[in-house]
Amino acid sequence: MPSPFDPTYQSHFPACHIKFPAEAEHRSAAFYLAAEEYVAQTFPCDDYLFSWQLGRTVVMGRNQVAHAEFDLDFCREEGIEVVRRKSGGGAIFADERNIMWSLITGEGAVEPLFSDYAQTVASALTKLGVNASVSGRNDILLENGGKVCGNAFYHLPQRNIVHGTMLYDTDTRLMEGALTPSSQKMTSKGVKSVRSRVSLLKDFLPYGVSELRVRLTTLLTDREISLTADDVAAIEEIERGYHDPAYLYGSSSHSDVCYERYIPSCGTLHVDFRLQGTIIESVSLTGDFFEMADAKSAFQKAFVGCVFSPSSLKVAITDSHPERSIRGLSENDLQLLLQLEL
Repeated sequence: MPSPFDPTYQSHFPACHIKFPAEAEHRSAAFYLAAEEYVAQTFPCDDYLFSWQLGRTVVMGRNQVAHAEFDLDFCREEGIEVVRRKSGGGAIFADERNIMWSLITGEGAVEPLFSDYAQTVASALTKLGVNASVSGRNDILLENGGKVCGNAFYHLPQRNIVHGTMLYDTDTRLMEGALTPSSQKMTSKGVKSVRSRVSLLKDFLPYGVSELRVRLTTLLTDREISLTADDVAAIEEIERGYHDPAYLYGSSSHSDVCYERYIPSCGTLHVDFRLQGTIIESVSLTGDFFEMADAKSAFQKAFVGCVFSPSSLKVAITDSHPERSIRGLSENDLQLLLQLEL
């Protein structure tokens, strides 16, 4: 398929299908993101494609700040896993009714590759009876304008990786609840997602998501390689880094979240959290309160290193009781100051 950027461009399709062993199906998103890296680092130069399905998961982009993108406590309560990918773009919600696609190619210009991937997938959907087209940002849209596939890419030494989320069906309550940040007062310099109108492929196809996955794989690949147990073990080693809290919740972005309240029994208290990404990096206190102990040290000990979410702040208070360092400040007063529900 020629690229609009270069008439001599050679398509990366059909690609080589990577088949995972049965025990490697329905793993964490971090496992499959690590698999992309593993293939890019170790497999001979070729074009490789694989698909994957997840349980309830939010996957955020490389440059995003977690608490500004989704409701961390909602995700925790609903059993929604949180993962950060190494490509840019916005946060997405996925579950077992979505199909995730990964394409790993050799080095080369990213823009024509990105266009090639999106155009080829859109063409495959059209062959299956779903009229699909590509938007300016290389998202895949149906004829009604609804988005069914959002795509992202990143570059590794001598390799490019493109991945996309294909929306067959979803739990709208979970999607909307997960991708809505809590109402807690906050600011962030992270990249915000732009929410798009979506469509569901189930409304256009007479078969289920598993059959769609098989049919698309047949259209997009013409050869296959199977991963071994040793391959899976090596992928799991790479996967560990994706679960590191510093990677997951940290960021080069810094922001300040400030709270102030007059408390009759205590006076005016101003608490300023300095965040690195979604992790509390430091705490400062000002006001006309009286100290029973070193309040700054008590608040630093309680909150520094915590994930900035209502439930994490509550746990920090009940575990460390920093309020005891300030005369007349109760646990309830502190929770009200930090806008936490009692």
